[in-house]
Amino acid sequence: MIKTGTPYGFWTSEWTAEKAASASRDFAELRAGHGGLFWIQYDPADARCTLWYWRNGMTQCLTPTGFSLRSRVYEYGGGAFTLTDDGIAFVNEKDQQIYLQAVKGSNASQPAVLTSRQRCRYGDLQYDRRRGAILAVEETHDDEAVEHRLVSVSLAGKHQVLAEGADFYASPTLDSTGERLAWIQWQRPEQPWTATSLWMAGVLPDGVLGPAVCMAGSDGSESLQQPRFASNGDLFCLTDRAGWWQPWRCQGDSLVPVERFARHRFDHAPAPWQLATVSYVPLTGGAWLSTRLVDGYGLLFEHDAEGDERQLASEYSRCRQLAADDQHYYCLAGAPGRTPAVLAIDRLNDEITILAGGEQPLPAEQLSCAQPFSFATGQEEVAHAFFYPPRNADCHGSAGEQPPLVVFMHGGPTSASYPVFDPRIQYWTQRGFAVADINYRGSSGFGRAYRQRLRGNWGVVDVEDARAAVRSLAVRGQIDSARTFIRGSSAGGYSALCALAVDAGFTGGASLYGVSDPMALRRVTHKFEADYLDWLIGDPERDAQRYTERTPLKNAAQIRVPVIFFQGALDAVVLPEQTESMVEALHERGVRVEHCVYPQERHGFRQAGNLADALERECRFYISLLSRTDDQ
Repeated sequence: MIKTGTPYGFWTSEWTAEKAASASRDFAELRAGHGGLFWIQYDPADARCTLWYWRNGMTQCLTPTGFSLRSRVYEYGGGAFTLTDDGIAFVNEKDQQIYLQAVKGSNASQPAVLTSRQRCRYGDLQYDRRRGAILAVEETHDDEAVEHRLVSVSLAGKHQVLAEGADFYASPTLDSTGERLAWIQWQRPEQPWTATSLWMAGVLPDGVLGPAVCMAGSDGSESLQQPRFASNGDLFCLTDRAGWWQPWRCQGDSLVPVERFARHRFDHAPAPWQLATVSYVPLTGGAWLSTRLVDGYGLLFEHDAEGDERQLASEYSRCRQLAADDQHYYCLAGAPGRTPAVLAIDRLNDEITILAGGEQPLPAEQLSCAQPFSFATGQEEVAHAFFYPPRNADCHGSAGEQPPLVVFMHGGPTSASYPVFDPRIQYWTQRGFAVADINYRGSSGFGRAYRQRLRGNWGVVDVEDARAAVRSLAVRGQIDSARTFIRGSSAGGYSALCALAVDAGFTGGASLYGVSDPMALRRVTHKFEADYLDWLIGDPERDAQRYTERTPLKNAAQIRVPVIFFQGALDAVVLPEQTESMVEALHERGVRVEHCVYPQERHGFRQAGNLADALERECRFYISLLSRTDDQ
């Protein structure tokens, strides 16, 4: 087939918005047991999260119609199921209660409710085999406040509080005997990626905890996550006290580094936005399975008892959520050309079996693969990004033309982008757009110092990095700097709006449920993020001028280019009223604005039809702006 010379941004493609939305299926939370592997699968076709079970080469869905596994503790959830002796316990999305479901061979019973506390949510489920109970983080909503605690709920329904008094809890973890419990807790105004502490207590025969001891983090100078007991009883935990989230071991009343990891300068986990992350597993005999974040890639390694290591599943660029049994290692994995996959890796020969997902929606000749690049930015620092050039086997750009650029600003903002197959990015590159996916300073995966750069600097360093990335790509001759767009969801939407307000030269932008009024968000946001804005921007009284300078709503007069907004009507994080105010402010100033509200969506769109509609509308919006610049 002869390629046609078509201006960048106007290419046609069979990779439709509907295909991109349907390719957004994803997975979460692996648990090995009952002779196989369990995982949660999210499918945009019905916007449900269902539990799947693989055993002896057979895979089946265990979740009946009317149920969906999803915790809403801290709004972002995690730890929505655990294995019991007879089957599973899970959190049902609709009522946030714990249910029990028996699993025998290939048969699963109808779920039976275990808890009936309507004002409570549950997450981070763990099974206490010795006492026949479910351990969980419990979130209670009443008229006065939102409270969190660690609880135990027996399989007979008896409710028992294990620990309370801290603002937040995570990762209740029992040793193999059931006699010691470790967990993470933290106090406001900290976030789980700024300062947490590790605690441990003995568990008495009646299930009550003995005196709790703080093992690390008492001085508020480190972030700890993912406590794990090894089979020999040693307690490990990830801490960033040396600058990177790495495994350390409890020795007496202190932590000591695990030497094999201490010699590297890499994070071994992302920022813990969700509960129940598993990014390392101590194995029997002193061996380890772990992930390592290297230049934005999430790599998987096996470490033997002698300290030697080898990379597994090297064709995958992001491995997460680990599990293991005697025969296999398991992980969720992303790759440049595949949709997310559930992998089983044979421990004897490293052979990989894809248990679910892993499709290749686009042939290699149609695929735009991430090109990592670093670039100089403010204060003589370096930031990181992934560049995706336009790619369509049936089209090429006009002679002498460079492609328009879409800048992606990830959410969080203390989060990250990864070089994996993203159906949205491929939608843009198929149409002749280049994409820059920015891991601006403040992103996780590049060490504590890099992650801390957003402290007091949100709306500044992220914007600087977006502008610097555009300049870098323009100097390299890879994009047309006069035709650039910036877009982001949630916190990324805020960064995009801030960039537009400082007249960074963008042609237009998009905000998907983005923050436009930080002060308004601070007044109504949920407990988990109630102090986050103080960390990101400053004290609202002492730093009032800073808030004014960094509030897109107050700076609407400085936005002179068109913007498109997308919002979920049920969003409890960024309320719809905030987006409505921003849209109205731009309307009043004569700025072209489009505004789309999805009645049944929350913070983050989940329904396939809405995902496709938003992507298609955004693309039409940008193309209309390219047409305007071409006519000028």
